[in-house]
Amino acid sequence: MIKNLNDKSGKTDNGKLENFDTFARDYKIILDKSLTWGGEKGEYYAAYKAAYLGRRLGKNFRGKILDYGCGVGLLAEELRRQFPDASVDGFDVSAASIELIPDHLKKRGYFTSQLNDLSQSYDVMVVANVLHHIEASERQVIIRRLKALIKAEGKIIIFEHNPLNPLTRKIVRDSPLDRGVVLLPSTETLFYLKEAGAQDTQLNYIVFFPKFLSALRWAEPFLSWLPLGAQYVAHGHFRKII
Repeated sequence: MIKNLNDKSGKTDNGKLENFDTFARDYKIILDKSLTWGGEKGEYYAAYKAAYLGRRLGKNFRGKILDYGCGVGLLAEELRRQFPDASVDGFDVSAASIELIPDHLKKRGYFTSQLNDLSQSYDVMVVANVLHHIEASERQVIIRRLKALIKAEGKIIIFEHNPLNPLTRKIVRDSPLDRGVVLLPSTETLFYLKEAGAQDTQLNYIVFFPKFLSALRWAEPFLSWLPLGAQYVAHGHFRKII
């Protein structure tokens, strides 16, 4: 788990230190192996999140996005495709992961492992499956720091694994990438947004059907109220007083 915003290593609940840089080069292989139950690879879920954001923000969105916890750039790649006129930057505590970001993304956005290097000018902050890697005592601090990087008005959108889904719990438990983590219930994630000053919040559940039931995926947007999705999305809208 991440100990703080700019630390490459973090301390798990059992006191064991883990270095995120060690997973960087094999991250995609490990991720895809852990997702075999659903019949899809990591790119599918990255594209799923980007498509969800496309529906929420509009495909003509031209603002500035920060992918917080960008890893090796899977989601940033899909965000670039979804929003060709937007600016996509990325932050990750793992410097080794940042080094593996494709050059074509780096040419059009800024990717760093130093949070203080980022500008305070983002319209949307995307935090995708990151909070459960962060110690509970640090989560609220991070949301407040992300809020400080937003323009006068903007959004923080958090994707997280749903602990109410038994298959999600099994995947997380068996994945080397998630060793020692504790999943956040949606109420906890919404609480962090509200405590940071979100004037309105919203919650949607996503990812209901594995590949062998892909014919039913058209119905997923209509099931966003059902707390059985493999993941959920918490939205917070912020307006700063200037």
